[in-house]
Amino acid sequence: MPHFPRPPGSAASPLKMGGHWLIHQTLSMWKCRTDPVLHIDLRRWADLLLVAPLDANTLGKVASGICDNLLTCVIRAWDRSKPLLFCPAMNTAMWEHPVTAQQVDQLKAFGYVEIPCVAKKLVCGDKGLGAMAEVGTIVDKVKEVLFQHSGFQQS
Repeated sequence: MPHFPRPPGSAASPLKMGGHWLIHQTLSMWKCRTDPVLHIDLRRWADLLLVAPLDANTLGKVASGICDNLLTCVIRAWDRSKPLLFCPAMNTAMWEHPVTAQQVDQLKAFGYVEIPCVAKKLVCGDKGLGAMAEVGTIVDKVKEVLFQHSGFQQS
């Protein structure tokens, strides 16, 4: 079982902590060649990866193969025999930009599963496509994919 460090005095998951703390802690863990590599340990540990929300910036990075933070490193190292689901979420103008469709198609070509965004009033006040799918929709899709992947029947 991999060891995931926690901030001193914190019961919170390290994944809920700020990325800066994780990077500092991860680098401080590396003392010799056989020390754990967090993004590889996470890749091995997880049965499924859900990226929700997936913003335009991270979408572009993943589609291009850029891995400059913990999340993008885990995705780049991801075992593609395991499911990876993503929930795009961005402003309508960003969603409608032609490059967004290309990037979403690229992730699908990698074998990743899109949970499509929805139309509604966005945080910025605009109305249209770009809002992350509802939590219930995401949970249902995760269950469906897990059952398909594990070979069990959903009741």
